Amino acid sequence: MIRLISQDTGISFENLTNGEYKILLEPVAYVTYNGIRMAMTATEAAYYSRMGTNIRDMLPNVFFKNVPLAMFLETPDLGYPAWSGPRDQLVTEEQIISSLGLGIIRFKEQEQEPGEIMTYDYVYRVNTQVITSVIVRGGQSDPDYPASVRFNIKGKNYTVNNVYYPEGGEQLAWIRWTTPDTPQDITIQVSGGGGGHPSKGTIHVKVVDLDKNPPPNPVADDRNDSYMKPTSLPSNGQMKEASWSIWRPWWHEYWVYHDGGEDEDGYWEDEGWWEFDLDWYQASLSGGMDIYPDEKNPTASNDTIKSGYGINQTVTADVSTNQSGAVTGAQNAVTYFPEFNYQTYWRLLERISGDYHSQFVFKENEYSTFNRRTHFTPIWMPDGTYTAYTCLLDCWTPKGMLSLDLSDHVEIQGNLWLDWHIAPVSP
Repeated sequence: MIRLISQDTGISFENLTNGEYKILLEPVAYVTYNGIRMAMTATEAAYYSRMGTNIRDMLPNVFFKNVPLAMFLETPDLGYPAWSGPRDQLVTEEQIISSLGLGIIRFKEQEQEPGEIMTYDYVYRVNTQVITSVIVRGGQSDPDYPASVRFNIKGKNYTVNNVYYPEGGEQLAWIRWTTPDTPQDITIQVSGGGGGHPSKGTIHVKVVDLDKNPPPNPVADDRNDSYMKPTSLPSNGQMKEASWSIWRPWWHEYWVYHDGGEDEDGYWEDEGWWEFDLDWYQASLSGGMDIYPDEKNPTASNDTIKSGYGINQTVTADVSTNQSGAVTGAQNAVTYFPEFNYQTYWRLLERISGDYHSQFVFKENEYSTFNRRTHFTPIWMPDGTYTAYTCLLDCWTPKGMLSLDLSDHVEIQGNLWLDWHIAPVSP
């Protein structure tokens, strides 16, 4: 196939494969849609859906799960990010266009940092309670022959006992633990006892610190004459709810009478077997976000401010579940701002209350004269709507992390220089 590409492009096979070039792949689905036979990549389907068609309603699994998740990057390349989101559920148009339904063939090893692990099963934040899970399958696990799973994390063992499931079935097994308070890569070794076999023997984890890119100190003569307001907000593939199940074994009695011998009495014996019922559990995450003028803003009116002044923020998170031991509260929230195109700099919020009902606010700003929990809007921000975006994170379940995309805005009219008047003192 590469030789055919070489012929069609006029690039010699040797030059095509010497590391100077890469080949971008896209899986294609062939469907009949609205009576018309079509061939479409996931990206084409996403753009087509954006035009207002009903392709997502008619073919959701094909174009918003199977095709985009058939191929994605585990290592960033050619401007496309690595995909660390869900792999078994519907995705959005934005996620497809930015990250999914593509693969890259390289003819030269991609340079990487020494010791870097290229693929991570989980990305966690520092000092965070998390859930790590595997699937156990193989044989039958019941109270007579229970399966167990052991997770070894940095030399410490966590064991999950009494993992039950019927023959041909499987069961999630998970642990709840707290990540270290410094960024690092962790390799978790997983092993099974009894008749069960974990779906993974090794889990690669990356622990990151989000509190590394706060905005720089704003000054009164800042300018950004080329600024263009972002036309859309980011999307981090929010996952608002999850469900999982646990097999519960129970004994099905089956009494059989056995005749005794000439000198023995007959007897009854329970020759029953284990039956299994499936108990279902769920968790859901809801939340809200409110930004508003800082109290030290002397000319704010309701949600209207002049640029250069500060805003405050409150984020609330509520977790609902019927198995609290398997679910954490939302533990982190990160806010991005339009002056940085929702990139480059952000603020990691501070959780000030709650567990399953929690509240987050800005940390104290080192550039604030009064140590306010504030974010200063830039003096050059044009009039109009100023929208902040927050990603609410780290509500962990056995099925992965729940998260929310939140946003709120204030209106900007004028700048703080309009509140200053300089004039000579009268004699």
